[in-house]
Amino acid sequence: MREVEAVGSSSAFGRLLGLEIIKAADGEALLRLAMHDGLRNLHGKLHGGALFSLIDTAMGQASHSLNDGEPNSVTLECKVNYIRPVTEGELTCRAWVVHGGRRTQVLEADVHQGEKLIAKAQATFSVM
Repeated sequence: MREVEAVGSSSAFGRLLGLEIIKAADGEALLRLAMHDGLRNLHGKLHGGALFSLIDTAMGQASHSLNDGEPNSVTLECKVNYIRPVTEGELTCRAWVVHGGRRTQVLEADVHQGEKLIAKAQATFSVM
């Protein structure tokens, strides 16, 4: 399968946020996001929507990697457990396909800052 190598080969929105695709192959993806002022909420922390976007994009890349990198799925639902706030630094999100069916897929993701777990997620994607 083709591995996505280009930084910013995500959506225009992903590029706006600063998401970096490190790896996307064989039902797994690894993305990076560096905290910057444009991602802060009113409390000065990483906005939950930015964190969700990192997770959703990583899951999408993991899903698409089962289709040789071509977009073929959309998020049906996603549940995120936000575990700890982020004020600075870099995050990594690892997403993987738990079940890759013909009509639906189940995915999971973990977001870390170094060794600290920041968030966990599970989602269902519809295969088109």
